[in-house]
Amino acid sequence: MFEGWHEFYGLLGTAAATLVALLFVAASVGVGLLTSERATGTRLYVSPIILHYASVLFISLVILIPALGNAVLGTIIGLSGVVGLVGSVAISVRLFRDSKSELVDRFAYGAWPFVAYAGITGAGVLIMMSSQRAPITLAASLLLLLLVNIRNAWDLTITFARRHGDNAHPPSQ
Repeated sequence: MFEGWHEFYGLLGTAAATLVALLFVAASVGVGLLTSERATGTRLYVSPIILHYASVLFISLVILIPALGNAVLGTIIGLSGVVGLVGSVAISVRLFRDSKSELVDRFAYGAWPFVAYAGITGAGVLIMMSSQRAPITLAASLLLLLLVNIRNAWDLTITFARRHGDNAHPPSQ
């Protein structure tokens, strides 16, 4: 079913792994900002990015395993989607309860990943049914998750850089 998709998933997985590494660099820029007082914000904004990149990487690697039957492959991908759905719901609830979160963040960190994981879950079911729509459904869902996550990582990096700059140059009195 995924014959001809090897390069796509190889590239997608490589991109996700590289972006995880870059996120660690961004976190090192903001290391002074990742304090216990800001633990809630860290869980709300940093942890989902790692979860989403790890999901893209994991699914890309699973697709590349030769000799997995559709039932096993569909089950693994479907369960991965369900885990992501649960995580997205939890993140969305926290975002909507947080009065400081902006509407764009509520969509980028909560709603769009939910849509992507719903697609991943659906793709898992389609794979088990041997549907020809499964590969494109999965690819579209993973691309959505990756692109939204790139936006979120950029947003986080800019936030770290601004706050780091504010701490380095406090306002004069």
